[in-house]
Amino acid sequence: MSQYKVLVSKSAAKELAKLQSSINNRIIKAVMDLSEDPRPTGSKKLKGGSENWRIRIGNYRVIYSIDDEILIVDVRKVGHRKDIYE
Repeated sequence: MSQYKVLVSKSAAKELAKLQSSINNRIIKAVMDLSEDPRPTGSKKLKGGSENWRIRIGNYRVIYSIDDEILIVDVRKVGHRKDIYE
């Protein structure tokens, strides 16, 4: 399987920087693992005609899109589950 390139948006990086280091490290590891498998067990495609996917890390969610043609995973949002879907 080919390696995907992981891109993190400016807003997602900013949200990630605000988090405590313990959860921050877990999220960074999960995001980096997307380069190996962009659709890991437990990931779900979001409804509503969107091309976005999400993964859960405890009470936090990472929203991202996948481009299989050019092998890119684009992380768009990182946040607590109560705020992320707004």
